[in-house]
Amino acid sequence: MACNPGRCPDWESNRRPFGSQAGTQSTEPHQPGPKPWFFKTQTLRRYFWGTVLFKFACSFDVITVSFSFLAGNFWGRTMSAISSSTDPTSYDGFGPFMPGFEIIPYNDLPALERALQDPNVAGFMVEPIQGEAGVIVPDPGYLMGVRELCTQHQVLFIADEIQTGLARTGRWLAVDHENVRPDLVLLGKALSGGLYPVSAVLCDDDVMLTIKPGEHGSTYGGNPLGCRVAIAALEVLEEENLAENAERMGALLRNELMKLPSDIVTAVRGKGLLNAIVIRATKDYDAWKVCLRLRDNGLLAKPTHGDIIRLAPPLVIKEDEIQESVEIINKTILSF
Repeated sequence: MACNPGRCPDWESNRRPFGSQAGTQSTEPHQPGPKPWFFKTQTLRRYFWGTVLFKFACSFDVITVSFSFLAGNFWGRTMSAISSSTDPTSYDGFGPFMPGFEIIPYNDLPALERALQDPNVAGFMVEPIQGEAGVIVPDPGYLMGVRELCTQHQVLFIADEIQTGLARTGRWLAVDHENVRPDLVLLGKALSGGLYPVSAVLCDDDVMLTIKPGEHGSTYGGNPLGCRVAIAALEVLEEENLAENAERMGALLRNELMKLPSDIVTAVRGKGLLNAIVIRATKDYDAWKVCLRLRDNGLLAKPTHGDIIRLAPPLVIKEDEIQESVEIINKTILSF
């Protein structure tokens, strides 16, 4: 009798086909929220100690483990997450913070190269497109450069695809836009189609199996219902070609958004169906007020950082619904 005695047979039979979409050998199912990041951090530390101590022939007391994160990141509100945050609304009043986290600028390969000169860096985590920061899309070639630098310095490359993964950006994974293969991939949110709380960590066996049986666990991790829902959601994504739809509809959405009044909408950015507009905030309105009025007019959107409105419609959205959505946005911003 135990709370988590074994794995879900459905997941076991589908985990390798699932991992093959990302080119990985192993998949670890989890609850949502901080669980996949906890597992990721544990795995990085264990992998680091198993390889670096051998490489440098030294002992635990002369080496510390550190991790590199990017300014503007968001991966939760646990102590580890806020210790790597640059958002005061996340960390103000919650210190002291976790040591060993270095924060560098996003979309800056020279800064990453300098950070990786430190031999104690075990891992580097990046959102292929920063979500909470306001849908920040890096320059072409950035992720490829990240892969090259991490390989060169023997640092694990972690792709946080919680928001960008599973067809949202027009590919199964956002890293697929540059054909790069991270060492670890974090998935959640769309993994269950929004129906059930479930997340997953994908990586190869040489990383995953550094965690031995009994060294990591969670009460509901790998529960049968969550795994079955995730498998069904993945089947829908594939059978209904939702990545392709996201790419087509996303291109249409950005094209239509570019037609909005330029004195109000100052920028449009995104990939697939993960997009944002930047508005010229005034004393009369900001992103929050615009989103409230959008809601009243029949459209749900998310404000962030005062002047950014995130637009992430369902992956099944159709052309006429895109047109209707942009009409609502236009009507709303002109109503202030």
